[in-house]
Amino acid sequence: MRVDDLDTPVPVIDLDRVEHNLTKMQAYCDRHGLALRPHIKTHKLPQFALRQIELGAVGITCQKISEAMVMAEAGCADILLTYPIVGAAKVKPLADLAGKTKLTVALDNAVALDTVAAAAAEAGVEIGILVEFDSGDGRCGVQTPDEVLTLARRAAGNGLTRFRGLMTYPRGPRTLPFVAETRALLDGAGIAVETVSVGGTPGCWDTHELPGVTELRVGTYIYHDRATVGAGVATLDECAVHVHATVVSRPTADRAVLDCGSKTLSSDRVAPSVGEGYGLILDYPDAVIVRVNEEHAVVDLSKSEAKPEIGDRVMILPNHVCVVTNLHDRMAITRNGEVVGDWPVPARGCTR
Repeated sequence: MRVDDLDTPVPVIDLDRVEHNLTKMQAYCDRHGLALRPHIKTHKLPQFALRQIELGAVGITCQKISEAMVMAEAGCADILLTYPIVGAAKVKPLADLAGKTKLTVALDNAVALDTVAAAAAEAGVEIGILVEFDSGDGRCGVQTPDEVLTLARRAAGNGLTRFRGLMTYPRGPRTLPFVAETRALLDGAGIAVETVSVGGTPGCWDTHELPGVTELRVGTYIYHDRATVGAGVATLDECAVHVHATVVSRPTADRAVLDCGSKTLSSDRVAPSVGEGYGLILDYPDAVIVRVNEEHAVVDLSKSEAKPEIGDRVMILPNHVCVVTNLHDRMAITRNGEVVGDWPVPARGCTR
């Protein structure tokens, strides 16, 4: 079957481009002595997680316990959870996960640390701890090195968890001074920092220029999307996932409607400097997807010299591919334009 034979709308993965992206990133990390720990939230596919490890990744990154369990049961033996795990309801699921894989959890407060310690006690295994710090983004993360020291001592003193180092996302302007000051403080207290983990595909290719950083967490690099192309870290030819859609209406000369909407493309936008609309229509780059309802994508053709007709198919580069993955039960898999598979997405919808 050819891609053009698939019913639409459908997300399509190009395996050759995936392999190119995986090997390129691993080679970069190997060249610069960085540990690569890919974030699986982009693809949510055990096949790709295991391939990333086979190529040299030290382990994987997950956001939630449930998606990490999917990966652990598939054979991923070293997992970092980069989301605060808080509350009694999380203890048993986290303990179950810790019994299946080497586990590290990032956190920024004592309540989360106590939750992880309770899970470690239930599982009868040690769980590693990275303390997340706010390097300028203003989301999660401790604000001072003293807070790191307090949590590191608490993690080391309970007999259930082990302090392993620091984590931030995305890496901001405070990263280097915070790491330097914290290392000095922890060295003075006799506490080792094994890992300094930073994340984010935008800016990934200059990670080696950050003194003290030991680990890179990236997710979108496996597929890339309109945002990473706009950030200058990928080309259009490296984008491995596209949504194929069909023109189902042409109400006016300058308007088309596609059979995909927010349920297919998501509602995510890109920075104005990158472009307009809800995805880039590759064959009609001057057309703009100006509105998405659940099942409709409304396209403004006024600036496009070429205009698709009813029944024509288009390829759309998603603005944010991670969300697109999570919207679909299955992904079409291709090589050289031929459909070679139809894969379910096992970690889709894993929000707990």
